[in-house]
Amino acid sequence: MNKTFGNLYKSVNTENYRESVQASFQLLDSYKRFPDDTEFEKEIISKDVYNFRSRNYLLSKLENFKRKEFVNVDEYTIEHILPQNQNLSEEWQNMLGEEWQDIQKKYLHTLGNLTLTGYNSEMSDHPFARKKSIEGGFDDSPLRLNTYLRTASQWTPTEIGERAGELSQKATLIWDSPKLSSEILERYLQKDEKEIVSYNLNHFGYLEGEILELYESLKKRILNIDSSVKEEIKKLYIAFKSSTNFVDIEPQKSRLRLMLNMKFDEINDPLNLAKDVTGLGRWGNGDVEVGISNINEIDDVMDLIQQAFDVQVGE
Repeated sequence: MNKTFGNLYKSVNTENYRESVQASFQLLDSYKRFPDDTEFEKEIISKDVYNFRSRNYLLSKLENFKRKEFVNVDEYTIEHILPQNQNLSEEWQNMLGEEWQDIQKKYLHTLGNLTLTGYNSEMSDHPFARKKSIEGGFDDSPLRLNTYLRTASQWTPTEIGERAGELSQKATLIWDSPKLSSEILERYLQKDEKEIVSYNLNHFGYLEGEILELYESLKKRILNIDSSVKEEIKKLYIAFKSSTNFVDIEPQKSRLRLMLNMKFDEINDPLNLAKDVTGLGRWGNGDVEVGISNINEIDDVMDLIQQAFDVQVGE
């Protein structure tokens, strides 16, 4: 990161500071790449937030988002909703089921299981229902971080996941990622790559192991659509084209992100695999985003890719 920011000045356009810095972040590649909202949400949900150096800053921003009456989180203590005690009470064990130890280990320090309270000692390791109902408990809390808890009747991986999802979506609004359009980014890309030659698959840091195997399997299926289909490796994604690009693939840490070059309202997607990214400035061409992380998903994804191809060739 020190090298990335140390060289950032080279990308600054003094006639348009903000846009040029945003473009430089979006143009970072390989291990330096700027995560998109999907990656950010996934990682913040699974991260060990309790031992995170900036934990209080994170919780403060989540609590005080769009709030005029500032809450000083340093005046509260961190509460594990599902307790840390390795000898969980019988009530907790019954609620979580036979795999309660694995559940506790997986979710204990994550965002979905952490909140703030001024009644930490009163809550102790009590069952969830008691933590809600005691004086000063979750049901009585004025903190926004406890809003979801007031509506929950139990505390299992389902509720932890739902709360984490709500908080992660709020986090993407607080720490908004740059989303310049492809047209704007292309101007900066051309400026930075006057002597560019060509790229190969080794250029993509995440294209290894299972993700590489997934890509090769998907590539074979895409090339078999028609003899006119060609693979073209760009700096930030891999394009498959006939007369023009119909699907672009960006290798990510745990999946392949596909951009289908068609309008979102044109696609037939009975499995709801596609996401509308119209105007969001994603890499690639088109308004339809699809993620694939497992070889078993290829058949379903190929149905959508075939539609994009048919649109491009006018069928």
